[in-house]
Amino acid sequence: MGKLPFRLGAHPINWVGEDVKEHGADTTYEQIMDEMRKLGLHGTEMGRKYPTDIELLKQELAKRDLQLVSQWKSVLFSDPAYRETELEAYREHVLFLKEMGSTVISTCEIGGSLHFDPRRTPYEKVVLRLDEAGWANLAEGLNAAGTIAKEHGLKLTYHHHGGTVVERPEEIDRLMELTDPGLVHLLYDTGHAYYGGADPLDVLNKHYDRIAYVHLKDVRKNVLEQAQAEGCDFITCIRKGVFTVPGTGDLDFSPIIRELAARGYNGWAMLEGEQDPAKYPAYEFANKAIAYMESLI
Repeated sequence: MGKLPFRLGAHPINWVGEDVKEHGADTTYEQIMDEMRKLGLHGTEMGRKYPTDIELLKQELAKRDLQLVSQWKSVLFSDPAYRETELEAYREHVLFLKEMGSTVISTCEIGGSLHFDPRRTPYEKVVLRLDEAGWANLAEGLNAAGTIAKEHGLKLTYHHHGGTVVERPEEIDRLMELTDPGLVHLLYDTGHAYYGGADPLDVLNKHYDRIAYVHLKDVRKNVLEQAQAEGCDFITCIRKGVFTVPGTGDLDFSPIIRELAARGYNGWAMLEGEQDPAKYPAYEFANKAIAYMESLI
């Protein structure tokens, strides 16, 4: 990883699905961590197979010289009725990540989402976009959560995400406009940017000053186009194999990696594929992705 200007890690979602539970269901956390170590990586996010006991988690990571970089945190700030309980849960999340030595928190609003919003029913078909009040409530909640993170030396990094109310380029723009730059940062995700209809390079250039964390995800464009034509939702797109790791899909990462290098980005960047490891073995594909990105420098 010496050729890359930033710190490269991998998300365990390459080995074990988070949204699609059958993907890698029998894979152990030991295998995931061992293969990350074999790949020469030193950063990982929290995965659902990882130990929840903090001391055991620290031991297992330390044995392999791995740093826990972040963990996803869903929030429901667009509905003010949830504000206080959500902020309390966020504080607990911050304290856990602080204990683990993490510096960024992957944060995503789930209000309106088909798959993540607990208020939705199985019979609904579309993401419910935010109204004016929803946007205002979301921004206020994120600023408050960002304040909690900052108090403990961490950064709230907002994850624009497929199948949520902040996935489209104009939604990313609006979120950045409404939130405090000192409290709410951006988790830049190449694959989710494209999925949401943006040019990933445009998002990078437009919002670089807010970016504090990066996910490197590729897209199989023909699979996505077919899925969209069929009206597939986000989870179905994952099952169809829309996403993969850099260098094994159709996005051109050359300008993205060069831009990150030129701008001096030296934070963490996570390899993400979010695909079935039975069809696309995680170690093999991560190895390809590392070689591909190093070839771009």
